[in-house]
This record gives sequence, C-alpha cells and structure tokens, in this order.
Amino acid sequence: MNIGEILTADCANGLGMRVSVFVSGCLNHCKGCFQPQTWEFDYGIPYDGAVEQKILDELAMPYYDGLTILGGEPFEIQNQETVAALIGRVKKELPARNIWMYTGYTYDRDLVPGGCRYTKFTDSILDQIDILVDGRFMEEKKNLCLKFRGSENQRIIDMRQTRAAGKVVLSPLNN
Repeated sequence: MNIGEILTADCANGLGMRVSVFVSGCLNHCKGCFQPQTWEFDYGIPYDGAVEQKILDELAMPYYDGLTILGGEPFEIQNQETVAALIGRVKKELPARNIWMYTGYTYDRDLVPGGCRYTKFTDSILDQIDILVDGRFMEEKKNLCLKFRGSENQRIIDMRQTRAAGKVVLSPLNN
C-alpha cells in the first residue's frame, strides 16, 4: 500500500484533533473528487514500518482525539490488510483514540459478506472503528454545509451501535 499524505493536527476529517492518513488507490473515480491524484495505487510513498511508527508516535501526543483513514479508498481489496494492521496497532497501543474511516463504498451493500469489497480483513476493520462515513461522493448532491462529508447521500455511521444492533445506526452528526 502507498499513502499520499499524513495530515497532523487535522480537524476537518472527524471530531476533535486528528491524525489523518490518506491511502492511495481508488477504483470509484467519483466525478468532482477532491483528491483524484489518490486514485493511483502507486501515488505517494510506500507504507512501511517506519511510516506506521511515525503515525503511532504522532497519534500518541496527548492533544489528539483520534485517527482518520481516508483516501483514495481504504476498502480497496489491496489496501485492507495493511489498514487492518494499522487499526489493530492503534487499538492495542492507543486504546483511548477513536478511529474514523471514509469509504466510497456502501457499508450494508459492499462491505458485507458477498459484497464487492468484502475480504477476510473487512470485519476486523469494521469491528474496530468508531465511525464510518460511507457512500460515493456525488457532485450533483454536493453540499458545503454538511459536517464531515461532501454530498447528501453519504452517511456518518456509528459502527459500535451498528455492529451491536445488526443494522445501520446513524450518528447524530448526520443532522
């Protein structure tokens, strides 16, 4: 996996102060995407142990609320194993930090058994994240007044409640 960027002290991609990691590679190619350079899987720098340690060291600073993983597309099949390993490390070493993820895929269609982006790593990722913002960016539904999403079709899903209930539970941040 490659990453295009690591943003520190980011407050635009989730609640509170965050470290945001932009993974490379996306097959959705949404019209109007704000990061089309991240569509290429080889964009940016290779993700390795040193990069992962840099993310963890930064996230350990006391002023951070959590980690956000976005892209590109974290749920592309090629990215899931590495994303799952990063999330597992964060949960083990920094359990007080929350984790947000953004995906252009739809949780209850694409990320479930039989879905087009379901792999042996998908459940591990979904079980450990706190918030999932799902759905393709749709330029015709773009709304600059929305918090933490770009178009009206996208949902902010509370993953803890969703996994417990067995159905999608939206976060109050959708309002």
